[in-house]
Amino acid sequence: MSLVIVRPTTPGRRHRSVVHFGKRELAEGRFKRLLKGVTKRSGRNSQGRVTVRHRGGGHKRRIRMIDFRRKKLNVNGRVVALSYDPNRSALLALIVYEDGDKRYILAPEGLKVGETVVAGEEVEARVGNALPLKNIPIGMPIHNLELVPGKGGQLVRGAGTAATIQAKEGGFASIILPSKEVRLLPEAAYATIGQLTNAEHKNIQVGKAGRKRYLGIRPSVRGVAMHPAAHPHGGGEGRSGIGMPGPKTPWGKPALGKRTRRRGKYSDRFIISRRSK
Repeated sequence: MSLVIVRPTTPGRRHRSVVHFGKRELAEGRFKRLLKGVTKRSGRNSQGRVTVRHRGGGHKRRIRMIDFRRKKLNVNGRVVALSYDPNRSALLALIVYEDGDKRYILAPEGLKVGETVVAGEEVEARVGNALPLKNIPIGMPIHNLELVPGKGGQLVRGAGTAATIQAKEGGFASIILPSKEVRLLPEAAYATIGQLTNAEHKNIQVGKAGRKRYLGIRPSVRGVAMHPAAHPHGGGEGRSGIGMPGPKTPWGKPALGKRTRRRGKYSDRFIISRRSK
């Protein structure tokens, strides 16, 4: 898996780079019961109002049903394929268990086709295996962390990410997240061993506007290029700045760095050290 800079044969390819995954077996289209259709919402809520701007269009996708809970305990599963998922940045691994059940999991780096993975309380701390935090050695890279035991993994699911256990005390494990935030999680919560695949994802250069449209991202216009009635940054003569101490949203609220986490949130007591901005 490597980052490939394509030859500049056209203006759209001049600054383009793609991730080359190498030889791998794809499972696309062979296990239809693990796929389902998705209705595009284009950034609109249940009332039909745009709540997230610059969304819409994009290539047709299907949702991969991924096993974030890993609650098929003490049953060996064999990796039969590594698969691309258009809905996320990391690759998926298709697992076939001894009882014939098939499931997708997030693929960690180093997991190969033909290897065996298992989840359980006392399983070996090996890449792809899932076990409680209390049984994972300190300093080992982990991903797909549960916030609530049994709910399924919610943290550390992006390409190339991994967290580590800093300490364990009083039924909680102190976790260093990829954002450098240090947070307490219950020792009974499950996590999967290893760093996720596709670490080069963050270095991809899109190269052309059309590739953004494939991803369902529509154009955005700078506020300083707008009329003053359309945006707080708008107006002025010639090439002028935003004309205020700090940037604002189109609705006049502070932007770019403004903390949005609710004060006094119930989980504040579990955060030892905040992430950097």
